[in-house]
Amino acid sequence: MAYTPKVLAFAGSTRKDSYNKKLVQVAANGARAVGAEVTYIDLREFPMPLFDEDLEQEQGTPENARKFKELMIAHDGLLIACPEYNSSITPVLKNAIDWASRPGENEPPLAAFVDKVAAIMSASPGALGGLRGLVTVRSILGNIKVIVLPDQVAVPKAYEAFNPDGSLKDPKQQESVEKLGANVANVLAKLKA
Repeated sequence: MAYTPKVLAFAGSTRKDSYNKKLVQVAANGARAVGAEVTYIDLREFPMPLFDEDLEQEQGTPENARKFKELMIAHDGLLIACPEYNSSITPVLKNAIDWASRPGENEPPLAAFVDKVAAIMSASPGALGGLRGLVTVRSILGNIKVIVLPDQVAVPKAYEAFNPDGSLKDPKQQESVEKLGANVANVLAKLKA
């Protein structure tokens, strides 16, 4: 493809051995396999204070929030693995989205989100695989003008779903998650052609 899709991949978790960090890397490999340039980041490396408009007004955008937003702007596609906390989005993911949504000087509103193409996924020790939290994430992203692809994957019993190398033990799940990444890259290639 003449256009090389640029995809940012991350999980809404800071836990070192996060199942969702493993999951999003499977999707990232699927995007790479069809020619996308994928940047994987760990939100643990971008600690941000809780969003506070007073803090923003007094001190400006925190450095890590600015770096995260710049990465969002520099990529056309998003692969986001979303842990589920109490049937909803994690605080670290919501906080990162909130900071990245803040208007910057001389940039259009929601510059980090408008017309981005995203795939969402989750892995959870529970029987639903984090499915309930994906509903919230889909709603938030859709409301800030992200094109969230309809396919998603929720991996239940995550504690027994992964091989030591990070791949999924179930070949059908592995293929489904890789396909999420490939779909983001392929849709971007069609949109940008």
